Amino acid sequence: MRIVVCLKQIIDPELPASQFRIDAESKRQQPNGHPLVVSPYDENALELALKLKEQTGGHVAVLSVGQSSAVSALRKGLAMGADEAALISDPALEGSDAFGIATALAQGIQKLGHADLVLCGCESGDWADRTVGPIVAETLKIPCVTFVARVERQDRGVRVQRVVEEGYEVWEVTPPVLLTILSDETNIPRYPKVKDIMAASRRPIPPWSVSDLGLDASSVGKAVKRIEIQELTVPTRESRCELLEGDAQEQVATLITRLRERKVI
Repeated sequence: MRIVVCLKQIIDPELPASQFRIDAESKRQQPNGHPLVVSPYDENALELALKLKEQTGGHVAVLSVGQSSAVSALRKGLAMGADEAALISDPALEGSDAFGIATALAQGIQKLGHADLVLCGCESGDWADRTVGPIVAETLKIPCVTFVARVERQDRGVRVQRVVEEGYEVWEVTPPVLLTILSDETNIPRYPKVKDIMAASRRPIPPWSVSDLGLDASSVGKAVKRIEIQELTVPTRESRCELLEGDAQEQVATLITRLRERKVI
């Protein structure tokens, strides 16, 4: 089974809000030297791919769209156990929305060769975007199952557990298919060994331009984006403390009144 996992490198979402800076012109978060990590759900997707490979054999490739710094995300994928990695990086992609990124990813997946499974995180760790995976599937003209927690290989395809509000659904799908992956106790990302990290640091990762993918520069980037961000701000939080006077009974009565005023109860 050939599996392609799409990885996105993002600024560590665990940073405190006070360290986030927004560029007013691009309406994007400024890196400012902050640590870069693989989007968490993408790591879950990679772990699931590696477990399928260990159980049934096959080949796992990792693919990313981004700047040259995204090589480090791909090297982590190799260190964890992926067999191949490729980076799509081109100034023409600057300012692309989900449609532009999905277009580049779909072409990159085809350039890697036939894929039985394409795995993406169920949402990105920076924008909480849930659209790239389904758009990739639509571009590739393959089925898509979203919010998948578990995957089992079967003779003619895969059996997946899809999380819904009421519990979960079980789907049986014949590849090729794209799955967007949730975190689950069965796909907690492994820690790569030091020797694997060292080996991955020496592996070649080809950079692909838009033209390498057979795309015209006018088909991606700002010029063709369909989603426009009107405003992006870092939320501010205010808190204040009110000391309630009186004995315990009076304090309880006052507290209940305050909660009702705020429609908490």
